[in-house]
Amino acid sequence: MMSSRNNLSGIPNSKVKYSKLSDTDEGYIDLQFKKSPPKIPYKAIALATVLFMIGTLLILIGSLMITGYIGNGGNERAIPILIIGILVFLPGFYHLRIAYYAYKGYRGYSYDDIPDFDD
Repeated sequence: MMSSRNNLSGIPNSKVKYSKLSDTDEGYIDLQFKKSPPKIPYKAIALATVLFMIGTLLILIGSLMITGYIGNGGNERAIPILIIGILVFLPGFYHLRIAYYAYKGYRGYSYDDIPDFDD
């Protein structure tokens, strides 16, 4: 024999108390629409800072090598350093810019745009 629908949870019908919902709230509560504080990806921002600083240093060294202030090797050593510096600098600068704008609260920028490494 099948058990009745009223007693599926194991609570007898006499102990369940029901109350009528208010007609004014339409089933919504204010907590649904409250925005939670943003989760700041500290590790990703630290990595972006390191990339930015290393890229800046490599660009500076490559530029000084091209102009002749550092070493006499010429362009065959300076160009690869300059290219690696640019490739390291760009993602660091991009993510630091997003983090700065999100910190300042500019519209369209949030910490969600920065990839997080806490997976």
